[in-house]
Amino acid sequence: MHKRYGERTIYDGLDFQVRRRERWCVMGINGAGKSTLLKLIAGASEPDSGTVTRGPSVKMGYFAQHAMELLEAERTVLQSLEDSFPQAGQAALRALAGCFGFSGDEIEKKCRVLSGGEKARLVMAKMLFDPPNFLVLDEPTNHLDIATKQMLVEALSRFEGAMLFVSHDRHFLAALSNRVLELTPEGPHLYGGGYTEYVERTGQEAPGLRT
Repeated sequence: MHKRYGERTIYDGLDFQVRRRERWCVMGINGAGKSTLLKLIAGASEPDSGTVTRGPSVKMGYFAQHAMELLEAERTVLQSLEDSFPQAGQAALRALAGCFGFSGDEIEKKCRVLSGGEKARLVMAKMLFDPPNFLVLDEPTNHLDIATKQMLVEALSRFEGAMLFVSHDRHFLAALSNRVLELTPEGPHLYGGGYTEYVERTGQEAPGLRT
């Protein structure tokens, strides 16, 4: 796969495969092409040449920062869930909302008044209601408080599909990854084992890490 933006080459012949149950964290400095890779795999962007192929049984869930901007401002949390899942009963959707921290009257909040963290939780709820078997997550914990972040980690730790994600959160990286793709100016480096093993092997943390 090859990808350029103007004069800047992002990928020059990247060859990469995600297999069942693999949980890849993607690391690299700003501008290394982390979000670009996720967009290419999710079909939100196209390579200049080469191909991105998804298996016939792959059902993908893609979380990107812009997804929060697509929520309809005047719809409530419950209405937003009903719009996405018109066949689901209210009881199931209320239970789903509760699992993602929307209890009591909070389910009647309009999307325009939700905080960044609440919007992220709503987008996650929509993505995980009818579970995919391949999750592509771009900075999923960016707007989440500690309790919600831990809730998400626990939910994803039970997820049995494949994952590919970008995060600058040490706990998220260590808890969920079992493979590491490091994007460097010299090219991609692949590591078997998760983020903790990567740190032990290289003696370095991910660039731009947050606690």
